[in-house]
Amino acid sequence: MSDDIIKFSRNTENAPKSSVSTQTVAFSHYNNISAQLPIDPKTGEIVVGSVKDQAKQCLENIKAIVESIDHVMDDVVKLNIFVKNISDIEAIDEVYTTFFQSALPTRTCVAVAALPMSDALVQIDALISNGEGTTPQAPCDLIKVSRNTENAPKGLYSQTVAFSHYNNLASQLPVDPKTGEVVDGGVKEQTEQCLNNIKTILESIDHVMGDIVKTTIFLKDISDAEVVNEVCAKFFPSYVPARTVVSAAALPMGALVQIDTAVSHGDGTPPQLPEDTRLLVIEASNTENAPKAPYSHTVAFSHYNHVSGQLPLDPKTNELVAGDVKAQAEQCLNNIKAIIESVDHVMDDTVKINIQLTNIDDIDAVNEVYTTFFKGDLPARTVVGVSAIPMGALVQIDAVVSNCEGTPPQA
Repeated sequence: MSDDIIKFSRNTENAPKSSVSTQTVAFSHYNNISAQLPIDPKTGEIVVGSVKDQAKQCLENIKAIVESIDHVMDDVVKLNIFVKNISDIEAIDEVYTTFFQSALPTRTCVAVAALPMSDALVQIDALISNGEGTTPQAPCDLIKVSRNTENAPKGLYSQTVAFSHYNNLASQLPVDPKTGEVVDGGVKEQTEQCLNNIKTILESIDHVMGDIVKTTIFLKDISDAEVVNEVCAKFFPSYVPARTVVSAAALPMGALVQIDTAVSHGDGTPPQLPEDTRLLVIEASNTENAPKAPYSHTVAFSHYNHVSGQLPLDPKTNELVAGDVKAQAEQCLNNIKAIIESVDHVMDDTVKINIQLTNIDDIDAVNEVYTTFFKGDLPARTVVGVSAIPMGALVQIDAVVSNCEGTPPQA
């Protein structure tokens, strides 16, 4: 399978470069863009100024990358915004909207404990529609479809943006769409509201919860993960999507939980041929060579595999490995490698990596082992510091992998 995969990795001099990631990695009909810090590419330093100035620099860097591959900002389908202070989102919104001329992308906003480079107040990554495709996928016209429903909360984003055979939903907060307020109760009630909002959006575009391929769950208190898993089990009684749980320093509106989703989209967008959504075939896979979890190790649809967040667990014992962060990072990556190889892929098929660290200063140690897992161009990457990781781990890593064989239905 991997011999037919030709991912397209690119860098431009007009945005900051990194020795441990590629600025943009395209496969099939999407480009995955590495998280951009507010760095002036000419000086390599964080720009001086407020969070608004820094957000503008992050977006200018993304724009430079997007334009270097003959795209425009309106081709963006999803943005993830990581901030030090959740109250800065309002200032970021003032500059954010000026970068788009048409419907806004979907969006996730979350405050994290730390960002790479201590003076950074904000970091932004992106997912871009890629009409030209990559070999062996044929090119197609860019026609993304942005939609909203009155039955779910609205904001400075589209609730869902579809392109080709994926829908990317805006992260859902536990907001009652009738009142616009966070629902009463604890994390259980708030998780139910998030998932009900997701369910409503999906039903508005003729999809169901079983079409979800990946969930990223942001929690104010990582110890709430068990309760959240219990609620999720009610919404996914048989098939369970890939999942990553991330500790948030703060969430918009003081919420305890926020849920982000990627959805299989068999009907496609023009000029992709429509398919009967009822006939969607998504491929969830688990292996004995990676730690067991209450969700799928990897879920494939169309031309991507989504790998769940991997903790540094020994798959034989399901316990944390002994050692420092370097040893733990190696175990996380070995788990990802085992999952990828179990579906007949290799690590170099990876297009995007997301890394969470309890100590952002550990990134240099992680990089020492990280680069040894790849022989070709490195994936796009996002790194954030978090206050806690499940099971007291020092590091957690998830991945998105190119999937040349596709899954039915294919365009």
